[in-house]
Amino acid sequence: MSFLFPSETAQNMAAGNHSTVTEFILAGISEQPELQLPLFLLFLGIYVLTVVGNLGMIALIGLSSHLHTPMYYLLSSLSFIDLCHSTVITPKMLVNFVIEKNIISYPECMIQLYFFLIFAISECHMLAAMAYDRYVAICNPLLYSVIMSHQACFSLILGVYIIGVVCASVHTGCIVRVHFCKLNVINHYFCDLISILKLSCSSTYINELLILIFSGINILIPSLAILASYMFIIASILRIRSTVGRSKTFSTCSSHLLAVAVFFCSAAFMYLNPSSVSSLDQGKATSVFYTIVVPMLNPLIYSLRNKDVNVALKKMFKRRVLL
Repeated sequence: MSFLFPSETAQNMAAGNHSTVTEFILAGISEQPELQLPLFLLFLGIYVLTVVGNLGMIALIGLSSHLHTPMYYLLSSLSFIDLCHSTVITPKMLVNFVIEKNIISYPECMIQLYFFLIFAISECHMLAAMAYDRYVAICNPLLYSVIMSHQACFSLILGVYIIGVVCASVHTGCIVRVHFCKLNVINHYFCDLISILKLSCSSTYINELLILIFSGINILIPSLAILASYMFIIASILRIRSTVGRSKTFSTCSSHLLAVAVFFCSAAFMYLNPSSVSSLDQGKATSVFYTIVVPMLNPLIYSLRNKDVNVALKKMFKRRVLL
């Protein structure tokens, strides 16, 4: 966690003229002019792939009756979260590459922060819910239809979004009480919580405490839940005598395991990294990975490594050919 110290707050107060900040300037990823066009094209391409991949996954699951199971309902929700997560951030970031100053008003910044937090936090818990689904399917297959009924699945999905909304509301509600003075350049490509707090000229102790508490709730607890689920899954797989059976069983959760590793490693590095070894430039590089790259990778991971999704895709292509 990147904490602010009293000395930093005092410096901000000294620098500020105590006038209210009505807008912020997003510094972006790079200030080098020769990189602006290549970066714009790169991230535009990533965003297009993200939108097409996640919308395609949602449509495929919705149109394929054999994918109407709890596992794929959760995957559809993950695709929706990834799509929204990327859309909250990427379009505004792309603007930074084509204009000299990427200005965002204070209300727009708070709205972007609010929805970013909702979808980032929801993704953490959705991945944990998906791990629980795989645990039930592999360790308690006879009770799977009872434990993971459609009602239970939708309740799980609703609970994930409620956690995201509550945590985001608390964070945003506390940050609107923070005073900003003269400093208004956010050293980031979006309104990130830690980067905004760096500009404060009032006490941010409560905000820092909330970041620590909610990072534990939204990163450590889902991570431990996923770890526990996979410990039971691996133990169950090892009891299978057939090598083919082990491989087939593990293949049902390998895609999810890869998605979990990619997302949580980058998020944990960003929000649980000690301030003595972290920097905002490191934070920007890490943020690019879990806010922009991961939402693009998830549909690819689940489509390339999932037989059911591949079968559904082939059937859909055959229908189009026949039409």
